[in-house]
Amino acid sequence: MFKIRFNGNDKLREIYNRVKKDQEIQAYWAASNITAIDRMHISDHGRVHIAIVVNRALKILRLLKKNDVVFNIEKDHGMKYEDAEVLVFTAAVLHDIGQAIHRSNHAVLGAAIAPMLVDRLLKDIYCPAEKARMLSDICHAIISHREGIDPLTVEAGIIRVADAIDMERGRAEISFSKIGSTSIHAVSAMAIKDVKIKPGKLKPVRILITMANSSGIFQVDSLLKNKLKNSCIENYIEVRAFIEGEVEEKIISVIEI
Repeated sequence: MFKIRFNGNDKLREIYNRVKKDQEIQAYWAASNITAIDRMHISDHGRVHIAIVVNRALKILRLLKKNDVVFNIEKDHGMKYEDAEVLVFTAAVLHDIGQAIHRSNHAVLGAAIAPMLVDRLLKDIYCPAEKARMLSDICHAIISHREGIDPLTVEAGIIRVADAIDMERGRAEISFSKIGSTSIHAVSAMAIKDVKIKPGKLKPVRILITMANSSGIFQVDSLLKNKLKNSCIENYIEVRAFIEGEVEEKIISVIEI
């Protein structure tokens, strides 16, 4: 199980420990990876991806909190900031479980599977009314992490952006190296060396993307930009992508069609 920082949030610690012991959730992660890697030959969408998205989502959330952003679970439902952390963590843990069934419409499928899992994770921590509010916004975050359904809450926008910035080259190694894909998706992903989240200079959050090759611009301009647009948090985030060093790294030598 991956590690996270609890920052004194006892609810988050308890739910993390429940996820750690939950064999069903972990089986969904493994099944999602079978769909992604073994059946579709795309990048990892299992435990490693979940760990990255969870930690990046919590980091964005906490940077927004430091800049006095009020989250929708507080504003709309009268709950507390610690509940926003639980919401974001749980949604990040479950956001790709629908991929255990199929890649197509996996966000919708995931939102259909999630209630039984959320009910178990939040049991005895929240009263029935609070649990219903949390479940509604967790499922909203799951269903809107893909393009086509815009997030309507800050928390859902965080999940969408955290998912989008899991873009380093390791995510493309299966499609690029093992099956020889030279699509712009695979090549541009191989160009992304590193992604960091820092406090922003002009906005609360700064995302720094280090590229080895200018083909990585496709990941930033065509993929991340679209995910950030209408995410509910686009006004809080600045993105800077740059090529490291004076010489670009050669990723492919020739393409034959």
